[in-house]
This record gives sequence, C-alpha cells and structure tokens, in this order.
Amino acid sequence: QVQLVESGGGLVQAGGSLKLSCAASGRTFSTYAMGWFRQAPGKEREFVCAINWSGGSTYYADSVKGRFTISRDNAKNTVYLQLNSLKPEDTAVYYCAARRFGDTREVLTRDHEYRSWGQGTQVTVSS
Repeated sequence: QVQLVESGGGLVQAGGSLKLSCAASGRTFSTYAMGWFRQAPGKEREFVCAINWSGGSTYYADSVKGRFTISRDNAKNTVYLQLNSLKPEDTAVYYCAARRFGDTREVLTRDHEYRSWGQGTQVTVSS
C-alpha cells in the first residue's frame, strides 16, 4: 500500500476549472495504477477516471469524458486531475486511490479493487 494525500479542491463557479493533486509516499509509486473517485452528498462513491502505471492508458467515466484529464508524474510521485468546464453535478469529495496489480478498465473502474485511499478533497461547483 501507499499513502495518498489529495489537495487542490475548492469552490468554483460553473464552467470554471480546478486541478487536483494526489501526492503519494514511497518509491514504488510508479508501479501503481491510480484512480480518482468521487462521492456527492447522499450518493454512492463513483468512478471518475484512472491511469495505469506508465500513463499510457487512461479511463474516464462518460460523465466527465472531454472535461476531466488524469495525468501522472512518477518523478514527483503525484497524480493529477484537471477538471474543466465544471458543472454543479460535479460537486463531491474527490478521492484518489492506488492499486498495485490489475490496470485494465474492468479492474480500475471498481472502487473495491483499490486498497490505498487518500482522505479526499472537496470540490464545490456553484450554479
């Protein structure tokens, strides 16, 4: 497992942008696939996007495709989530997660497949 700390959340107006960061501990970060999930008030946690160990494969929920971009910088032990064209329905606590094995879409879109989680960062989008 790896320790993860999210940052970068905040309050923005609809149409605005934010960039979230997830800083990981440990020198084995580059071996982990990383995912972003979110949980809105009264809602279940849902998949947002994921990236494999090399950054060569990315996966996005249909609801965010074209608006959000996941990336990683293994030299900095950090994964990023660029959120553009934000909508009020994007309001949620955003969590990053790490998984050592299994980097296919079938695995990385399922939250229970991840064992390491950050504490979350709040994103609030006003209308």
